[in-house]
Amino acid sequence: MGSFLSPMTATALEHLLNLQPDAAPLDRLRAIRSLQAALDQDPATLSAVRDAVAADTSWDEIADATGLKSPAAKWRWGGTDDEISARLAAGRKRSVRPSSVPTDLPGLSVAEAAAARGVSAQAIYLQVRRGTLVSRTVTLPDGRSYKRVFPTGAPDSAPDA
Repeated sequence: MGSFLSPMTATALEHLLNLQPDAAPLDRLRAIRSLQAALDQDPATLSAVRDAVAADTSWDEIADATGLKSPAAKWRWGGTDDEISARLAAGRKRSVRPSSVPTDLPGLSVAEAAAARGVSAQAIYLQVRRGTLVSRTVTLPDGRSYKRVFPTGAPDSAPDA
């Protein structure tokens, strides 16, 4: 199959096209996802974007063609190979950093309380306002503050002042 796609992408496409209609649903999903991942990494995408930029195509038009917002398209494909690699490396570095939110705070976060009760965060704030739930703000020595929710009658459940 002569193609502008990389061999890895062409193989993923061929695999998807050769699946039988009665293939197992998970096999179909895996083949679709494999093709999506291959297309995301295919140099043909970057090449097409660079050709479009060279032809004075706007980032808005490029974004529309790729299903992204303009800033996201420019972030992903704008600049030299080294600039793109540096941005992606920085993003990967950020994604593996642990959360800076302490895990040993008393009570529950608003999101945890909402999940536990099967409601939205807004509903938790309404319950606090109505007095159905007790909350207080915990301030750490470094100045960070966190809203914590306590089931009514729980120890250390003093309401906000």
